[in-house]
Amino acid sequence: MSHVQRESFCGKVSQRLRRFKAGDVFTWSLLKTVVMGQVLSALICGTAVTSQYLASDYRLDVPMLQSFLNYALLCGTYTTVLIFRTGDGNILQILKKKWWKYFLLGIVDVEANYAVVKAYQYTTLTSIQLLDCSVIPVLMMLSWFFLKTRYRIIHYVAVCVCLAGVGTMVGADLLAGRDQGSTSNILLGDGLVILSAALYAISNVCQEYTVKNRSRVEFLGMLGLFGTLVSGIQLAALEHKAVAKIQWRWEVALLLCTFAVCMYVLYSCMPVVVKLSSATAVNLSLLTADLFSLFCGLFLFQYSFSGLYVVSLVVIMVGFVTFNAIPSPLPPLTTEMQSEEGGYDNQAAELDHEGQAGSTPARRSHGLWTYAV
Repeated sequence: MSHVQRESFCGKVSQRLRRFKAGDVFTWSLLKTVVMGQVLSALICGTAVTSQYLASDYRLDVPMLQSFLNYALLCGTYTTVLIFRTGDGNILQILKKKWWKYFLLGIVDVEANYAVVKAYQYTTLTSIQLLDCSVIPVLMMLSWFFLKTRYRIIHYVAVCVCLAGVGTMVGADLLAGRDQGSTSNILLGDGLVILSAALYAISNVCQEYTVKNRSRVEFLGMLGLFGTLVSGIQLAALEHKAVAKIQWRWEVALLLCTFAVCMYVLYSCMPVVVKLSSATAVNLSLLTADLFSLFCGLFLFQYSFSGLYVVSLVVIMVGFVTFNAIPSPLPPLTTEMQSEEGGYDNQAAELDHEGQAGSTPARRSHGLWTYAV
């Protein structure tokens, strides 16, 4: 590098450092995103703990029943709201135009939940923890093509940092002898995890497009309607015998209700965080859910503690904050997109490249809904 090039490079770095203001990056919006992301992780931890109690203490393995309860709650609240809406937001208008799209979304979401639960019967916990992270690269790829999201190098670095934190957690599990699960058919189990990750990615991209361009209530109402329908059919076909054999006690009913409430609140709050940030950012925040479950297991299931769990939590949080703190560059406006409105990839994208709030026109994502027409 020549002397002139070095001076030019150093000048650019110095200029950027002088323009940098911590308040433009580390905002209250970022703090809210971080806190809400960890609330979602805590809710997932609640579902994991209740499922563990049902399986270990009461020998109850009814994942489709548990999912059905969640979808039924969504249907009973958000779908009801759509029924009483008027205009284009009314459920009849939505069904008339897009019923088949939401029906496919219901299938995708139900089967994503079912596939990962079934995977525990065939492969190990370590494999599930590692392969389940494949949802993030699949989600980023789908966001690139369908939502027109563009990432900076720092975002890829942040994702790698988060995945390194997951690797640390898995290493701690292996050292502690917690490689639980089955090895009856590892290939099938691993395939189910990858399938589940791909289905989750599709569902999350559809969710991001809908909540940023339509409404959160529409997404949850239609998912509740078709999720209840699909999971109800699957429950009747696959688990009717297991449900008939349940010995109903107040403890079992309480655990099932707790699971359903945790899932309901998770589904209700997740679109809020997605709209504030992005589906990719939300999934990065959910990487800490396994750690929260492990910390609960220290007290509830006598798991052994490892300092690597704390290291893993810190590493994941550093990656998550970095991903959300740096704005994503937006694609150039096309003639079609200039006349539309929409959302940003993450909360930091509300600032333009100079750090000025609100000076960049909003751009609309062309999601899977558009390409499915």
